[in-house]
Amino acid sequence: MPSGPHVHPDVASEEGRLAFIRVLNERLPTKRTIGQGIIRNPEREVLLCELTYKRELDLPGGVLDPHESPAACVEREISEELGVQVRAGRLLAVNWLPPWRGWDDAVLFLFDCGTLEPGQLDPDRFLRREIKGVHWLSVAAAAPRLAPYAARMLEVATDAEHTTYLENSDPRAD
Repeated sequence: MPSGPHVHPDVASEEGRLAFIRVLNERLPTKRTIGQGIIRNPEREVLLCELTYKRELDLPGGVLDPHESPAACVEREISEELGVQVRAGRLLAVNWLPPWRGWDDAVLFLFDCGTLEPGQLDPDRFLRREIKGVHWLSVAAAAPRLAPYAARMLEVATDAEHTTYLENSDPRAD
């Protein structure tokens, strides 16, 4: 098949369709996709992680692996990093994040991951290369210790009745 900047694959054949998809995959933007979860204790405080590579506290979760769903990512990351099994439940928010501190833009999926008793977390099971410790805080008490986008997202999404779409942690104006 001829190639070059102005030659388009013949999409009438399966080989041509696959070649066209490869071209699109090479040229279209890719976004970092993040899955995070809100875990509460019986007092309704939120579990926040003290990470080795960030100044601010953050919600548990992480960046999706290739071909991984956001829900599977949250469950995997919490299992790997905190040593507990959770189920990614209701989707609380989808949050588009603009470039920040050298990172390109991203899409964050925030899930309700249920309730844990603080004693269910064993610091000996934490992935020490990433987790220094954890803290149970109210949303209000957490705000000054979070990145600004995370504090706003928690305020908006923690007790939202419906899944909320956010841009930079703010609801879009109607």
